[in-house]
Amino acid sequence: MTIAEAKAFLIRHTAGLDLLRRRAGTASRYYLAQNDILFAPKKEGEVLRNADNRIPHSFYPLLVNQKAAYLFADPPIFSTGSDNGDTLLRRVLGQEFAKNCKSLCVRASNAGLAWIHYWRDGSGSFCYAVLDGDQVVGVYSDELNRRMTHAVRVYRRRQDEGEQIVYEIWDDTQCEAFCHPAEAGIETALCEAMLFGAGSGRTNRVRHPFGQPPFICFSNNEKQRTDLENIKSLIDIYDTTYSGFANDLQDIQEVILTLSGYGGTDLTQFMSDLKKYKVIKLDDPAGGAGVDTLSIEIPVQAREKMLEMTRRAIFEEGQGVDPTRMDFSNASGVALQFMYSLLELKAGLTETEFRGGFDKLAKAILRYYGVLCESVGQVWTRSAIRNDRELAEIASDSEGLLSRKTILSRHPWVEDVADEMRNIEERS
Repeated sequence: MTIAEAKAFLIRHTAGLDLLRRRAGTASRYYLAQNDILFAPKKEGEVLRNADNRIPHSFYPLLVNQKAAYLFADPPIFSTGSDNGDTLLRRVLGQEFAKNCKSLCVRASNAGLAWIHYWRDGSGSFCYAVLDGDQVVGVYSDELNRRMTHAVRVYRRRQDEGEQIVYEIWDDTQCEAFCHPAEAGIETALCEAMLFGAGSGRTNRVRHPFGQPPFICFSNNEKQRTDLENIKSLIDIYDTTYSGFANDLQDIQEVILTLSGYGGTDLTQFMSDLKKYKVIKLDDPAGGAGVDTLSIEIPVQAREKMLEMTRRAIFEEGQGVDPTRMDFSNASGVALQFMYSLLELKAGLTETEFRGGFDKLAKAILRYYGVLCESVGQVWTRSAIRNDRELAEIASDSEGLLSRKTILSRHPWVEDVADEMRNIEERS
């Protein structure tokens, strides 16, 4: 691409990044418990109310971490139908796969989507990494299957001459890099970014062997909405109500006296007489003189009800499990499943989107190493409180109806099906 072509391409396809970054930035801030209440302006001119507690609550990170742990505490297991293919995938995905899965889930929850970028390193090995959703823009064809034709990665890098905004434009065969100073605009300062190669031979273009843009999108749900959007206003109401309650409890300790017909000369003498003699001299008590107190009335029951209703709404709208409302009096499998019903609904929608992404990743690995495979199976395991005895009994009752491999894959004590089958063969 020429500079003019790259400029027109980038302006056209990165126009929505600012909105995505703001949305992702707000959700990421709430994930760190940096809620809006911490940045609200201080009220001025309040006589009776001096306390200014700002207490953020970590409902949002709890809900996101619930989903990430529920889905990926045990990462998906891939099955290619051959031991060589299975071994290759486990080796390439590595020990960090479970961590990368949870990172994908958290980032997708915060931004509505996340990305995996894969590449070939200097030794020829297949490598991959998780990227934030607001760092990549996918460009798709107008066909019904919406094939990705280009991917644009946008990020910042620090140079001796200052900070730069870098754009990598990937297509089926190559990547071209462009940049401009962070303080300048793309319209006036875009130039080629010499990222690739070494020494004086550096260039802004590099070829890749994958036959498609090496980026895979993982959507949080079909509409790519964040997990914060449905519950942000509820969390803000809870923070405001709880903090206001704490402020009232702190302010009520300060008693303000109102004086009528006081016979002293100034307030200093009043406080001195009150402390020393425990009495107050008034000019004419019969004429309406007296001392009253100003206090703050706290509607305790109303606030307790409001906090209870808001908390319940947060977990219902956020589709999570409220640990304070879990009842283990009936610990059957059906009862446990009912407790997780909302979380399962949300997790199921995310799994539907992630399955396609993991399928593309596995096939990209197999294709890169020349392993033929028509389909890649995926086994997902939910991490939830469960009745292991009940599951084991179901597995035992399935003998003769299902294959041993299927039964072992569902048994609560089996982690590696292939290894367990080898153990059974050696024992027999």
